[in-house]
Amino acid sequence: MASRKAFLLRIDPELGTALEAWAKDELRSVNGQIEYLLRQAVQKRKGLRRQTNPEAERPDAAND
Repeated sequence: MASRKAFLLRIDPELGTALEAWAKDELRSVNGQIEYLLRQAVQKRKGLRRQTNPEAERPDAAND
């Protein structure tokens, strides 16, 4: 099994309750739901960065 980084997360109780309900609806644990949402956010950010600044993805862009 792949190793995982553990960390403490403090969130507002109302947000925690909402996340629990959302995770239950999608048949995930709360931890799994948070990881899923974070993964989507990171992928979206990478996609937006690629669209707005394609040069940032090229390793040789600084040498142009």
